[in-house]
Amino acid sequence: MTVALKRAVTTPLLFFFILGDILGAGVYVLVGSIAGESGGAVWLPLVVALALAALTAGSYAELATKYPRAGGSAHYVTAAFGPAAGSFVGFCMLGAGMVSVGALTAAFAGDYLQTLVSWPAAAVVVVLSILLAAVNIRGIRESLGVNVAATVVELGGLLLIVGLGAWVMARGDADVQRLTEIGGPDRGAAGAVLAGTVLAFYSFVGFETSVNLAEEVEDPRRSYPRALFGALLTAGLVYVLLGVVASASVPVERLAGSSGPLLEVVRVAGGVPDRLFSVIALVAVANGALLTGIMSSRLAYGMARDGLLPGVFGRVLPGRRTPWVAIVATAAVSLVLALTGGVDALAATLVLLLLFVFAAVDAAVLVLRRDPGRAGHFRVPTAVPVAGLLSCLFLFTRIEREVWLRGLVLVVPAAALALLNARRARGGAGADGRFAKDGYRTVRRRTHPDQQRAGQARPAGDRR
Repeated sequence: MTVALKRAVTTPLLFFFILGDILGAGVYVLVGSIAGESGGAVWLPLVVALALAALTAGSYAELATKYPRAGGSAHYVTAAFGPAAGSFVGFCMLGAGMVSVGALTAAFAGDYLQTLVSWPAAAVVVVLSILLAAVNIRGIRESLGVNVAATVVELGGLLLIVGLGAWVMARGDADVQRLTEIGGPDRGAAGAVLAGTVLAFYSFVGFETSVNLAEEVEDPRRSYPRALFGALLTAGLVYVLLGVVASASVPVERLAGSSGPLLEVVRVAGGVPDRLFSVIALVAVANGALLTGIMSSRLAYGMARDGLLPGVFGRVLPGRRTPWVAIVATAAVSLVLALTGGVDALAATLVLLLLFVFAAVDAAVLVLRRDPGRAGHFRVPTAVPVAGLLSCLFLFTRIEREVWLRGLVLVVPAAALALLNARRARGGAGADGRFAKDGYRTVRRRTHPDQQRAGQARPAGDRR
């Protein structure tokens, strides 16, 4: 008998989880990168990226309240298109998560930390990885409690930068005309905005990780849409304000040429020590690694319950009721990546992997409309997932060739494992010998405990 995860996540905890994941470490270099692509109108690509992200967020809100289970994207796509597609999406998401944790852990031991102390990078990576896994194993409420504190520090630092930039503008040292400058001599306005949008889109990813907590949310149908859209809009407002004050306060060339563009705003404003933002950046990086590690472990746990990974990954720690095997395994892979790989160019590769996931989820919403799911779940207009799918297909065309080549290193193994699971499914068994042949459709007669009163179907692979 499978032990259920503990429902301990409230709406505020879920809000801070999503907000903390969106306000990740990338924002500390993002503004300069967008300025280099789009010119002084940094705020415009951020607004476009927010709108595109909100489309797919609507699809996640519907599916997370309709099927509130760990496993997230892989679970939805398996239900809609079968085990091959579910396996592919799941492995793309899982690979992106573990790569992200590895990159963030390695980044923690880099320049920001070295400005404060001179500790061996490898030792820092190992210790941080163990600490993050320990917090994750300790419990979801404890993990999200740490996240709330870290997100407050993170958000407070960003708001401080907004305040400093506003002070620069108020005292007359800013150039607000830069806010309308789009593109450069080698790129038109439309091309500049689109190039900046691809980078800005990365700043809004993170909301998709929260669906893996749906099984641990006290009331997902009520909490999830509020937390998701509230966090997305909050992050979007902060990003747009950062884009405005940074561009107005600092020349575009200086922003684009700096590895710490927000620090340039601090220097123009004066009066705040540079070391303060090194500490804030370290909090942001560690928090991002913690949240992505939570997502990766819950995704592996959910895939195991769906028969897409060996059943051992579905084991839950008695008492704590956390998926300890999945946590240890994903943390170990992330540690190896952190010790053996660099962090350069990972952002674009992660966007590529997540575009596969987002496109599949948007399509899954449309297919799963034939299944009533949970009574009273959140539902978006049909135009929303359609527009979300089209936006993903469009963004695929903006990904550079070199990124596609790097992404194929992860996509090809994911496709091979997907085909293997499809063959097992045709034989009536999954990775652990219990996968239903047609995903949800062959088990409609049995009911999920949370759906007995409403008479809804129980998902395949659920043994609670």
